[in-house]
Order: sequence, then structure tokens, then C-alpha cells
Amino acid sequence: MPQVKIIAKNFMDMVAALPTMKLDKLYDNTFICEAILRSLPPLAKKYVLQMLYIDVPVAAKSMEEWVLPDGQSKHKVAIDRLIQLRILIESADRKKETSYKLNPKFQTNLQKHLLYGGVLPREPMPSNITVRLPSLEDLDAYALQQWECFLLQLISSEKTTNISSSMMKVFQRGLLSQRDKEGLGLSENGFQFLLMDTNAQLWYIVREYISNSEDRGVDPADLISFMLELSFHVTGEAYNINTLTDVQKSIIKDLADLGLVKLQQGRKESWFIPTKLATNLSVSLSDASSRKQGFVVVETNFRLYAYTSSKLHRKILELFSRIEYELPNLTVAAITKDTLSEAFQCEITAEQIISFLQQNAHPRVAERTPRVPENVTDQIRLWESDMNRVDMTPSYFYDEFPSKEVFEDACDFAREYGGLLWEDSKRMRLLVKAEIHMQMREHLRRQK
Repeated sequence: MPQVKIIAKNFMDMVAALPTMKLDKLYDNTFICEAILRSLPPLAKKYVLQMLYIDVPVAAKSMEEWVLPDGQSKHKVAIDRLIQLRILIESADRKKETSYKLNPKFQTNLQKHLLYGGVLPREPMPSNITVRLPSLEDLDAYALQQWECFLLQLISSEKTTNISSSMMKVFQRGLLSQRDKEGLGLSENGFQFLLMDTNAQLWYIVREYISNSEDRGVDPADLISFMLELSFHVTGEAYNINTLTDVQKSIIKDLADLGLVKLQQGRKESWFIPTKLATNLSVSLSDASSRKQGFVVVETNFRLYAYTSSKLHRKILELFSRIEYELPNLTVAAITKDTLSEAFQCEITAEQIISFLQQNAHPRVAERTPRVPENVTDQIRLWESDMNRVDMTPSYFYDEFPSKEVFEDACDFAREYGGLLWEDSKRMRLLVKAEIHMQMREHLRRQK
């Protein structure tokens, strides 16, 4: 999976960004301490467990001796991560030698959790109260369907979920860009977002949801605490909604729209059932990611066969190909210069399109090398280079300067403002960017 600049690589990046007081408040919950321990790099986990029962500061030089010389880079990453999360507290003595000590609150609660275990604020409901619960396979299918409906609404105007339009605009921020006549359209970042696996997409949406929480009157620390706590629930078990606070009840409805939980109603009680999307929240991106089964076959004649019934997949294909016909579980499309030109104008790059076709290759062709015919990938890159062959820059042309000194002074002025595009010293001709035209005119008037 390619690295994508718009996504937090780990859920804990959002935890580390919290103010110190709110971060310390999180460590009151033993499950949060365990969730954060889970998320740490292997060497950082080792350091935490090694220092868990040490009550005095440990010198930085002593900790450096815990690793081999070739592991110093991993050591630095581990220490930096622990300091970001305020698990390690850094201090210096009179000799200005650095030492580290575990955060007392984190240390105490993690000790308790390891010794006595932890009890969630809520237990699964007994089976005699709940109606027939969905199987794990049905729950996975539900989560995938809900997530695809959400993504479809995210990239189009089609109303497929109960999420409010104001909340959807928050999620669309950075993924859509304004087109001149067509309104909002998918941006380069938006297409990058669609290329990511479900867990990475989920982290981006959760990050936006948390960043906007204060506007809805919800403390970000409380929201993060609840979502990490949710990751310790058992997938497929039913939990009573009445055990939640009013704020958590409103959050759980939003999470149901995203496919993180499924809501059910009985005769007297109502409950929520966590899906894998929720229980994977505290797991690192590399651990949670799993390869989705592909559905695309690309032929050397630029024809594309997509074995899918997903509206979302078809919507993505429309971004760079011409749909020729659709069957219930098959879409046939053609990649043409015109369709790619439209995609390139929408800031979608050739490498992104090729990456999408390769990542989603049908199992029958996924084992081949290459997965996408070389003549197709080469042509896509060539058509993109045709688009970039000429770069239009609005500019103004100046000539007939009264003297060499005035010409050279004008060149220096344009160069200083970063607007000099071209100069001809022999004929005293000059080309500058349009954005500095007014300043250049004013400068030349003063020279007269």
C-alpha cells in the first residue's frame, strides 16, 4: 500500500496531538493504557515493560546500552514516540544529563491492569434477551456495505446514509475541490484516499470526526477514550445502549452510519454490536491492513472488465474510463485518451490510476507479472506527459527600453520578486509573470 500524505499513519498520532492535561486524563482508564501499549513500536513496548516497576529515573546513556549499535535508529524512534505520548517524562540533572521516567499515572494503571486484569464498563447482554444476532460473516458484510454507502455519499451527491450534510462537509474537506462549472469534484488527495485500504480510510475519517468534535460540544479526549474503549469489545456481541452516556449514544449513531457498529432493537431493550472496523481501531495500521480481493481485469486493447456489483467501484471507474455497459455483477469500460484527459484535469495522476488497477487486479491476473499490461501503463503515462508538455503561465512582454541601465534594473526588479521568466540582453526584451505586472509598471514609471 503506498504511503498517502493525507492520512494519519496510526490512530495514536491523534492521541499524541492532545494537550498535556487531556492526555494525562486519558491514562485514568486502564484500557486506554493497554490500547496505547499495543500501538507502540516493538522496542518501545520493551522499554515500557522493562521500566514498569522501576520508580527512579533511568539515565538516557544507560538506555542506549539496552540496544546493539546497529539499533540506535530504532532506539531513537522508540524514545521519541514514548515522549510524544507522555509515557516517558524527560528530565535533566545538575550535570545536564538526560534521564527518563515512566508517567506515574500510566505506570500505576498499567501495573494494575497487568496484575488484576480489567473489567469493561459494560458486559455483553445475555442471549435470552437479544434477538438472533448476525453471524460474523453477516456482520462483516454489513460493515462493508455501510462503509461503501458512506464513501459513495462522500464522493458524490447521492444520499446513501443518515449523516448530516454539515458533518459530511467536514469529512469532504481536503478530498473534494471546486470545479469551474461542475461544482465539487474529487481532488488528487480524494483519489489517494480511495486507493487506501479500509482501515487507513477509517483513520482519516475518525481523525476528521475527532477534530470537529468540539464544535458539537464533545471533548476530543472523551471521544478518543470512548473509541479506544470500544476497540476492546468483542466483535459480534450485543451491548446494552442504556449503559452509554447521552454523548456516547449520539456518537454510537454516527459510528453505525460508518459501519463500526450495528444497532438493533428488541421488545424492551436496544443494543449495539461492534464490527471488526471498531475492534481494529487500536491496532497498528500494518497489523490491521489486509489485502482486499481484486475485481479488475485490464486487457491489452485498453478494455477493462470489473467483476463487481458495488456502486462505489463503478463510480471510481467513471473517473478515468468510459463505461460501455453494465450487468448485475460486471461492468465493462474502456480507457481512452479523452477519459484520461478529464481525469488528469481533475488532478488525478497516471501513477494513481495505474496503482488502483494493480491493487485491485482480479485474483486470476493478480499472480501475473505485470498485473496490468505494459502497453496500457506506458500509454497512460505518455498521455499524462502530453498534458504536461506545455505549461501555460500568464505573462507580460516588455521591450523598447530607453537604455541598458533601465533594462538591467527592470530585470533585477523582476528577479527580486520572483517574476522573471525570460530576458534578451542584446535586444533588451523582457518577459515577466502577470502577477507582478502592476509593480513592474510602477517601478518603470519611477525610473522615468
